[in-house]
Amino acid sequence: MAKGKDVRVRIILECASCVRNGINKELPGISRYITQKSRHNTPNRLELRKYCHYCRTHTIHGEIKK
Repeated sequence: MAKGKDVRVRIILECASCVRNGINKELPGISRYITQKSRHNTPNRLELRKYCHYCRTHTIHGEIKK
């Protein structure tokens, strides 16, 4: 049976360029994705290139704290 903490955890990925640029004048908001990762395989923070609807391009989305 499972002991202690779960191996797979739910994480939130947030667009790095939207956060860095502040509020977008045309489309206010920050792109976020919810996904899962394995604690054993990726103990560090996860960064993926995902599509940002507000920037209208593929940007780096980084893991944020809950």
